[in-house]
Amino acid sequence: MMSSYSEDMNDEYQKLLRRTRPPRVVIDNEACKNATVIRVDSANKHGILLEVVQVFADLNLIITKAYISSDGEWFMDVFNVTDQDGNKITDDELVDYIKKSLGPDSCFYYTMRGSIGVKAAASHSSIELIGCDRPGLLSEVSAVLTNLKCNVVNAEVWTHNGRAAAVVNVTDGESGLAISDDERLRSIKELLRHVLRGSDRWGKAKTVVTQGATHAARRLHQMMFADRDYERADSEDGKQRPDVNVVNWYDKDYSVVTIRCKDRPKLLFDTVFTLTDMDYVVFHANIDAEGPEAYQEYYIRHVDGSPVKSEAERQRVVQCLEAAIERRVSEGLKFELCTTDRIGLLSDVTRIFRENSLTITRAEVTTRAGKAVNTFYVRGASGSSVDPKTIDNIRQQIGQTVLKVKGSPDDLKPASESPTRFLFGGLFKSRSFCNFGSVRSYS
Repeated sequence: MMSSYSEDMNDEYQKLLRRTRPPRVVIDNEACKNATVIRVDSANKHGILLEVVQVFADLNLIITKAYISSDGEWFMDVFNVTDQDGNKITDDELVDYIKKSLGPDSCFYYTMRGSIGVKAAASHSSIELIGCDRPGLLSEVSAVLTNLKCNVVNAEVWTHNGRAAAVVNVTDGESGLAISDDERLRSIKELLRHVLRGSDRWGKAKTVVTQGATHAARRLHQMMFADRDYERADSEDGKQRPDVNVVNWYDKDYSVVTIRCKDRPKLLFDTVFTLTDMDYVVFHANIDAEGPEAYQEYYIRHVDGSPVKSEAERQRVVQCLEAAIERRVSEGLKFELCTTDRIGLLSDVTRIFRENSLTITRAEVTTRAGKAVNTFYVRGASGSSVDPKTIDNIRQQIGQTVLKVKGSPDDLKPASESPTRFLFGGLFKSRSFCNFGSVRSYS
């Protein structure tokens, strides 16, 4: 009871601060030559930095520099931001959206903890899965959902350290609405759990039914953290790891976290989320990601006010940040698919990948105005690069493609139109697959 009372009092205090000292957002396109400068001033609270960074991440904006200061009761933040093409933010609607999302009228939701499972939302049901990764897993999961007459409208899949986690949003294939029938949800849960446990020697596969809204990236981080994917054997592959260090600055009673790694989209969100979810408060930070390498420096304390207390805690912070950085790294070929959405589309596409011995390392599936826009990162089944003959075979089955091999000096050139272009479309013509779009890849 005392804990609940304390939380309620803190919530009321935060509301009072927000009313008396509302957030102020300034968007300036003149102060910097190559980026839009966004300044955010607000009453301070635990997690506010994550809330701001999440707005930029959800809009797919790139943060090239940032300075954060949140000592005391006031939060002051400056971000240099561009769009994905490196341009300033000039679209009036986007500028207004950012101001409304971060300004006085914003209504952040901040639920750090949640349950793993199937969650009924207004427009869809959200299925959360975690288990041992293996070739063809996404194909098997999507086939089960197709057989259960579920349409996948959005999905995000991550793999790391031999584990796979997914957040899959589905609707009923007939009504197009969320699945609310408890018996049907239980059936979905049990069948998917059976698929996940097929090769999970540790028995950690999970599909639990709960209710509530979810944010895919947050949940994927939480699920993989709870699954302890950050634990790694010393003998694992020798690929380059992020450079993460944690030292204590005893004069100021801070722990200083420094990160150097290859830059990528949403890197700042992933590291800030991890620190926040582990109950650390970021008091100051400097971010520099103007080149191919990102540098991040955080001055942190635990929510109890203490810096990192032991070597074991230091090692855990390092491991968890390394895992957070690596989970969303894009390895292998990038296939982008855009076509009319239909039930079974994801199942058919992933089956083609599986039959050609491709392993999906990460996937993003979205539906926009009846169109499926899917991105897959794939490698050979043994983890090797994909053979050009395999790509040709996929081209013959799916249609015209434009592909590049990520990290290879010998990029594959787009193939000319295949005489069997409509083989795959004709095979599924009765299911409206003849308008299948191209599969594209970008490095």
